[in-house]
Amino acid sequence: MAESSLNSSVDQTYTEIVVVRHGETSWNAERKIQGHIDVELNDAGRQQAVRVAERLSKEPRISYVYSSDLKRAFETAQIIAAKCGNLEVITDPDLRERHLGDMQGLVYQEASKAFLSNRTDVDIPGGGESLDKLYDRCTSALQRIGDKHKGERVVVVTHGGGGLFRYMVSTALGVIRSLYERARPKARKVDKILNTSVNVFRLFDGDKWRIHVWGDVTHLDQTGFLKSGFGGDRTSG
Repeated sequence: MAESSLNSSVDQTYTEIVVVRHGETSWNAERKIQGHIDVELNDAGRQQAVRVAERLSKEPRISYVYSSDLKRAFETAQIIAAKCGNLEVITDPDLRERHLGDMQGLVYQEASKAFLSNRTDVDIPGGGESLDKLYDRCTSALQRIGDKHKGERVVVVTHGGGGLFRYMVSTALGVIRSLYERARPKARKVDKILNTSVNVFRLFDGDKWRIHVWGDVTHLDQTGFLKSGFGGDRTSG
C-alpha cells in the first residue's frame, strides 16, 4: 500500500467524502431503468470496482465506507473496503437510487411520457418518488455522515442516476446529481455520471458543502472502458 494511504490529510474543519458511483450492471448496458430493482454488477462492473478500489487504496487513508443497500452499490463498496484496509461496509437505504415506480424494469423507449412532470413535488405512479423527496433523502444522508466524521475521509458508494435524463424534464436528478445541486445550486446541471467516477465533497460546519473533485475516471484510462462507452449514464442508477 502506498505511504499516502496510511495517513489522512483531511483538515479537522471539514469531512472529506469520496462519493463513488457503483460499477456497471447488465441493465445499464441494456438501457433498462433500475431504480430500486436490485440488479447485481456484471463482470465489467466488477473490474471497474477493482480499478477504483486500487486507486483509493493509494490515496489518503479511508476511515469508513458507506453504501446504498442495493447490490450494485454494496458489492462495489465491499471491493473498495477490502482494498482500503478490510473495512466494514455500513449500509444506508437513504443512499438508494430514486424509486422510479412503474418505469422500473422498462427500457427507455417504453417509458411513458405520461409519467413526466415539470413539478418537482410530483410522485411517479407505482410507488415512485418525487424529485423533492429524493433530494431531501440523499442530501440529508450525506449531511449526517459529514456531521459524524469531522476530520476524516469517508467513501460513499451510491447511484449516478437521474437516468431518463434525456427523457425527463431538465431538472431530473439522481442521487449524485442531487448532491451536486446541493453543493452548487446555481451551477449548470451535470450530464454524464460514469460508473465508478470519483466525486469528492468537503462538508464544513454550518452545512457548507464544496466540491473538490468532480467526475474523475482517470483510473479507467488504460482499460478500454471509456473508449467503448462502458459505464456511460445510460439508465437510472
